[in-house]
Amino acid sequence: MEKENKRFALLVGCNYPNSQYELHGCINDVVAMKESLVRELGFDPKDIEVLTDEAGSSSVKPTGENIKKALGELVDKAEAGDVLYFHYSGHGTRIPSLKPLHPIGSKDEAIVPCDFNLITDVDFRHLVNRLAKGASLTILSDSCHSGGLIDKEKEQVGPTSFSDSDNVDDTTINKALKPSSSNSKPKTIPFDSILKHLTSLTNIHTSDLATHMLELFGSNSSLKFRLPRFDQAQLHRDFSNLLMRPRDNGILLSGCQADETSADMNLAAAGGKAFGAFSNAVQTVLKENRGKALSNKEVVIMARKVLKGNGIDHQHPCLYCSDENADLPFLMCQPTTTT
Repeated sequence: MEKENKRFALLVGCNYPNSQYELHGCINDVVAMKESLVRELGFDPKDIEVLTDEAGSSSVKPTGENIKKALGELVDKAEAGDVLYFHYSGHGTRIPSLKPLHPIGSKDEAIVPCDFNLITDVDFRHLVNRLAKGASLTILSDSCHSGGLIDKEKEQVGPTSFSDSDNVDDTTINKALKPSSSNSKPKTIPFDSILKHLTSLTNIHTSDLATHMLELFGSNSSLKFRLPRFDQAQLHRDFSNLLMRPRDNGILLSGCQADETSADMNLAAAGGKAFGAFSNAVQTVLKENRGKALSNKEVVIMARKVLKGNGIDHQHPCLYCSDENADLPFLMCQPTTTT
């Protein structure tokens, strides 16, 4: 009997409640995404795990350690043909690159869990490398600076490979969704703010991010900070060799390019709700195309059009994956037509 491929999802929403970095739509994003996975794509609810930092909730919090543990468990149980999905909605940041031979001043991408234990592009590359042969890991990051969040993944839709030339008539723009200072907030925490926050916790006055991360999180901090420089160089060479493989199993849908911000929309004042612009765009695409097997590339391009149609023209979602995975169905789904 032929093995039935399984699909598992981890959905993480960080609103950072009662802090100066508070967002409003990230928990709503993952709640809505769970509904989309079940309703539009036929996921089994028992195979979906949700982590949020909802105030007053007794559930497991989306700390760096807990997110990586949950991702590690997904990867470890995956077999050939299985599909893993990680949806993150929260702050992103850019940090000084520690990679050998990178130009001085170059930046790397990271997400910001609720405890500031950063998860970096190197960590996501390491997860992809650990996948069983034939399994895949799709990451959707609705965060700022999310382009390139899987280190060494090939750009398919992005700043050097795609021109978003589709015109949208101004009359079609949803004025309520058009970003303004009152209803939109960028989902980013600048590096200087990250450093200031960590310094207040460690009381160590240094601009070396690794020192703070290792002091606070030790062995639970990112590989980027734990590996000695020699091992960093070897890891970089190993990642470069991946480019010779005919197919890589990592797929990244990013809310924006590496140098852009993603919007957290809050329409509560207008009687609506809060949500991430990219998460909402993807969910809109899936709902409007229920019953169709959209490719990864089609989902990203359509999400770009939804954002543009809503007057959100400062962020451009991207796709990073192998050539083959670009044209395969999003989450390898056989869509359900259940109403």
